[in-house]
Amino acid sequence: MSNRSWFYAANGQQQGPYPESQLRDLITRGMVGADTLVWTEGMSGWQRAGEIPGMIPGGSGPPAFAQPGGPSTAAAGGYGGGALSIDVGLWELLGRSLLFVIGMVLVIPAPWVATWFYRWIFSRLYVPGRPNLAFTGQPLDIWYVFIAIGILTYVGSADLYYLQYLSIPIQAVLAWMVIRWIASNLSSNDQPLPIAFNGSALGYVGWHVLLYVSFITIVGWAWVVTAWMRWICRNIDGTQREVIFTASGLEVLWRTIVFVIACIFIIPIPWMLAWYARWYASQFALAERGTLANA
Repeated sequence: MSNRSWFYAANGQQQGPYPESQLRDLITRGMVGADTLVWTEGMSGWQRAGEIPGMIPGGSGPPAFAQPGGPSTAAAGGYGGGALSIDVGLWELLGRSLLFVIGMVLVIPAPWVATWFYRWIFSRLYVPGRPNLAFTGQPLDIWYVFIAIGILTYVGSADLYYLQYLSIPIQAVLAWMVIRWIASNLSSNDQPLPIAFNGSALGYVGWHVLLYVSFITIVGWAWVVTAWMRWICRNIDGTQREVIFTASGLEVLWRTIVFVIACIFIIPIPWMLAWYARWYASQFALAERGTLANA
């Protein structure tokens, strides 16, 4: 039996580390099942315990362990480090998303509701090599930003069209400030991560405006979103591995169209929201630096 330490996900929380002997004891007692997500150093990403050979009696699947000489990248499609994943329940995601929107509309509770939502969403996000990811920001850190975002939700109903156009770059700057705040307040195993988003405010505004303009082309916005996400990833500093966005413009296009059409019928909203969130999170991955440049 190896001496590796293991983590597993239960009730949306990451548990561990545990020595392998203790993990197997948890399996025997039924606390860890075939569908439980587990991770250990050298794996390309979180996997179900039943997919790891020898882990669960009767389980099957390809090996998830690193090969001699370095971590395996096969499971990540050639990207060292692996893809991110998110574990969100249908109704929990829907309920919290609605409360997030309501908090923004009510303006005053916006800083508290936004912080509460971010803490929850990051606790459900699984990142290879970063167990127990958490968001540690406080509601009053940038309270004025969320108050301004809440106020701008009413601009769309104003009759002054020039005010609506003016709000576009203002919204972009506010979103840029939120991203910088989130990046600087992430931790793993209760240890702060030295992560920073160093993309310029002007660059972010440019992408935001380009997105609005691209809707003229009917479908071009999907490729703008893809390029924008990659620009954001390139400007994330403080990580040993590169953060990359792997989706293509076509994938963003058809999945978003399916999501929007399904939501028109109201009833499918919880399922479509979870489906889209899980897919979108999985399009972000960690790669050894220089992987894309050498591809």
